Amino acid sequence: MNKRILRLALSFLLFGLLYVLDQFTKGLAVERLKGGDPFVIWKGVFELQYSENQGAAFGLLQGQQLLFFIVAFLVFAAALYLIWTLPEKTRYLPLILCLTVIAAGAAGNLADRVTQGYVVDFLYFKLIDFPIFNVADCYVTGATGLLFVLLFFGFYSEEEIASMIPGRKETQ
Repeated sequence: MNKRILRLALSFLLFGLLYVLDQFTKGLAVERLKGGDPFVIWKGVFELQYSENQGAAFGLLQGQQLLFFIVAFLVFAAALYLIWTLPEKTRYLPLILCLTVIAAGAAGNLADRVTQGYVVDFLYFKLIDFPIFNVADCYVTGATGLLFVLLFFGFYSEEEIASMIPGRKETQ
């Protein structure tokens, strides 16, 4: 089997597993938390609390569904393009994993927006009164942070990063 096709297939498998996990946890939140009291994990520190968010991170851009669809489409297109075109070297695996995880998080929240018009959030750090979030948000935030570290702190050379730009030649 072609290595690129295998890489894409494995990325789709991981994407699917992460998407299902996100939707499963949101389903549990709806079933067990909606309309009820928060479930306290660690009193005063962390709890599960149902929330519906029509915006983006921290409740920004409330009701801007078209913008969220466009951003999600661009994330999927960029991830798919890079996963397909990155050189067939093991050293690019962390980059491919980050892209896959970011796309899965975007898909999880997009699915909520399409089916319900809002995103289900339920993870709440009460100690610092951090905005309520969900598993898909963890995917996007964690993988974006790791992607930033990989790209900007020397894991890949400037030439390798430049080669990821469409129209540039692959680094040997």
